[in-house]
Amino acid sequence: MKNLLRQLGPGLLFAGAAIGVSHLVQSTRAGADYGLGLLWALVLIHLIKYPFFQFGPRYAAATGTSLLEGYLKLGKPLLVLYFIINLLTMFTIQTAVTIVTAGIATYIFGMDWSITTWSLIVTACCAAILLVGRYSFLDKLMKVIVITLTISTLAAVLIAGFEPHQPVSFEQIIPKDTIGIAFLIAFMGWMPAPLDISIWHSLWSLEKAKEGKITRKSAVFDFNIGFLGTIIVGACFISLGALIMNNSGESFSASGGAFAKQLIDMYTSSLGNWAFYIIGLAALTTMFSTTLTTLDASPRAMNKTLELLTGKTQKRGYAAWMLVLISGTVCILFFLTSEMGRLVEIATILSFLTAPFFAIANFFAMNSEDVAEDDRPSTALKIASWVGIVLLIAFGIWYLSTL
Repeated sequence: MKNLLRQLGPGLLFAGAAIGVSHLVQSTRAGADYGLGLLWALVLIHLIKYPFFQFGPRYAAATGTSLLEGYLKLGKPLLVLYFIINLLTMFTIQTAVTIVTAGIATYIFGMDWSITTWSLIVTACCAAILLVGRYSFLDKLMKVIVITLTISTLAAVLIAGFEPHQPVSFEQIIPKDTIGIAFLIAFMGWMPAPLDISIWHSLWSLEKAKEGKITRKSAVFDFNIGFLGTIIVGACFISLGALIMNNSGESFSASGGAFAKQLIDMYTSSLGNWAFYIIGLAALTTMFSTTLTTLDASPRAMNKTLELLTGKTQKRGYAAWMLVLISGTVCILFFLTSEMGRLVEIATILSFLTAPFFAIANFFAMNSEDVAEDDRPSTALKIASWVGIVLLIAFGIWYLSTL
C-alpha cells in the first residue's frame, strides 16, 4: 500500500480538482431533478473526455515537458488563446469553489461569520499550504483528502440505500426543454472537469518527476486511478440526490451557503443526525480539495505560459500569479457577489464551448514529432479521440442552436 500511494500523485490531484462543484452541486441536482436518469450523461462525457485528459500526464512522461510547450510548438497563437481563455475564467472558477467551500464550513462549524469572512479564511489556509508546503506537501495532503472524501461519500450512499425512500427508476432521460438542456450542458461542461485541467495535470506530473523518473505506464496508471475516482464519486452524488431529494419538491438556492445548508439538512432529516457528520465531511473535503488544487494550478499554468511567451524565467512568478488570483477572487467576493450566478454560468458555458479547442490541441500535441513513436496513442485511442472531438463539436452546436 505504501508503494502504491508513493506512485500516486498527479492523478489524485486531478481527482481533487475535478471532484468539486460538478459533483457536489451539479451531480446532486441531477439526481434530485432526474433521479438516475442522467447516469448516461455522466458515463458518456467521461468516455468522450478520457483520451484528452490522459494526454496531459502522457505527454509529460514522453517529452519531459508540459502540454504548454506542446501548444507553443503547434503555434504561438494557440498558447496566446489559452492564456486569454484562462484569464477570462480563472477568477470566476476560484471564487465559485471558494464560496461553496466557505458555505459548507460556515454551516458545519456553526460560527456566525459571514460567507465573505469564511471565504477569506479558506483562501488564506490554501495559500499557506501551497506557499509553505509546496508541491511535495500538496501531493501528500491530497492523498489523505481524496481517500477521505471517497470513503465518506461511499458510506453515505450505502447507508442511504438501506433507508426507506421512494422507488428509484433507472430509466435514462434526455431533457428536451430549454431549462433542461441548459442544465445538461452545464452538467457535462464541468463533468468531471473542464478539459484545460489536462494542462494542470501535465505540470503536476513534471513536479512529481523531480522525485523520480515517470514512465508512460506509471503516468497512465496514476491518471486512471484518479479518473476512475471521479466517475465513482460522480455516480455516488447522483445516487444520493436520487435517493434523498428526488420528488421532494425542494427548490435549491443559488447561494453557496444556503445550498450547503439545504443539502446537509435534507440528508440529516431523511437519514438521521449521523448523516450531518458523514455528508458534512464528504462535502467539505470535496470542495476544499478543489479550492486548494485550483489555487495551485491556475497560477502554475499562467506563470509557465507567460514564461514561454516571453522567453524569460520568472523566479517568483508562481507566487505573483497566486497573488493576482487571490486579489481577483477577493474583488469578486466584495463587489460582484450578486452577479456570481451569472459569472459561473458564463464560465461553465465557456468551458463547454472551448472543450473542442483543448481536445484538438491535446490530440495534435500528443501525435507530434516531439513524441516518440512508441509513446504516441494507439490506433484505438486515436479513433476514440476523433469520435470525442466530433461529439464535443456536435454538443456545442446543439447548445448554440437552443439559444
